[in-house]
Amino acid sequence: MAGKVKWVTDIEKSVLINNFEKRGWVQVTENEDWNFYWMSVQTIRNVFSVEAGYRLSDDQIVNHFPNHYELTRKDLMVKNIKRYRKELEKEGSPLAEKDENGKYLYLFVSQSNKEAYVISLYINNPLLIGGRKFDLRLYVLVSTYRPLRCYMYKLGFCRFCTVKYTPSTSELDNMFVHLTNVAIQKHGEDYNHIHGGKWTVSNLRLYLESTRGKEVTSKLFDEIHWIIVQSLKAVAVNASPSLTSSTANDRILKYNLINDTLNIAVPNGEIPDCKWNKSPPKEVLGNYEILYDEELAQGDGADRELRSRQGQSLGPRAGRSRDSGRAILTTWK
Repeated sequence: MAGKVKWVTDIEKSVLINNFEKRGWVQVTENEDWNFYWMSVQTIRNVFSVEAGYRLSDDQIVNHFPNHYELTRKDLMVKNIKRYRKELEKEGSPLAEKDENGKYLYLFVSQSNKEAYVISLYINNPLLIGGRKFDLRLYVLVSTYRPLRCYMYKLGFCRFCTVKYTPSTSELDNMFVHLTNVAIQKHGEDYNHIHGGKWTVSNLRLYLESTRGKEVTSKLFDEIHWIIVQSLKAVAVNASPSLTSSTANDRILKYNLINDTLNIAVPNGEIPDCKWNKSPPKEVLGNYEILYDEELAQGDGADRELRSRQGQSLGPRAGRSRDSGRAILTTWK
């Protein structure tokens, strides 16, 4: 057992446990010495609460940053983005630029100061596919915040409603029209239990390129990536993706997602060491690709960031340069 990673989890999901066991890691309890702990949201809050006062040792890692709620709670996200804007203003960053009315051009948020509401703003002409609403499930792995280094998983997916969208107020209570959650859609008459009402992000991209053009599609995904990185810069957190599988393909995707995540978080399956170089070689990334590396980005100016934000995309390939055989993102970073 010497030299083996000792793991523990309070989430009984096969995509997790199978990945741990295939590496030959040793399962222990939370009361024993452990190296890797995949925690639920509630456990992470309890373990790292002020009352508990727990601190990780040099050979321990967990799957969450303790203050994940700073982004997943929308009121706190607004607070952090406002604070981030003030910091950018002090630095003279063009990302904090305002219009003639004093409103921010890029990092803008709205929040009621009087009463608390949950509001969904419906736009007049939403992007529909087959007449149906959909959302995106994208996976981002953050390995370190100082410096910020994050990865985008290439095998994300779209979730579709089973009933065609209509703006009619008579259908406002029809959850099968408006909510893409699988927990809801699986009860619909038209739900497909084979594919689960899902598309891969790569299929979405092909569809958009064929209907809207490659330039528009590249600009869309570039802006999605921009939003992700700026959110992470404003708030040092990560989210808690669902590991529940609704179809066979879903199970395979999430198994491979965990596998690639562990290859980055625990290189070579060795006992963690806080002194590790946190930038793994390209060959171990699997289906991840580097989304942002602050150390590599420090040489790029803010003018490039602003140009890309304004839609002057350099395209999916033009934003990469080669250094010792490794891809380096250099568009808006």
